[in-house]
Amino acid sequence: MDLSNASQAHAEWKVKFGMAIQQKSKMDASSIAMDNCCPLGQWLHGEAKGLYNRLPAYRECLGKHAEFHRAAGQVAAAINRGDYAGASAMLEAGTPYAGASSAVGSAILGLKKAISAPATV
Repeated sequence: MDLSNASQAHAEWKVKFGMAIQQKSKMDASSIAMDNCCPLGQWLHGEAKGLYNRLPAYRECLGKHAEFHRAAGQVAAAINRGDYAGASAMLEAGTPYAGASSAVGSAILGLKKAISAPATV
């Protein structure tokens, strides 16, 4: 798993939401809200679980990733309801989505550092 790409992919959701708001298009809110549908989530719930479950950074990343997808799902649901102003406001700084987005980026970086650190005996 390329964790740098995973971090970038999650940061790009804000752009995707902005485009959906601008184009007034629907999104798959239920899939977006699930933390095991994206490649990172599939990896976290699959291969990474067996390899890194003992690491606090793994558990932190797993939790922050789930929080991000819950917040992202709420934005997508607002878009689908046609509440474009509300959805746009949900993307602003200081919102649960913004906090979750920042937190998942930090957690992914923390996991990347933890799994690339030399093992200690």
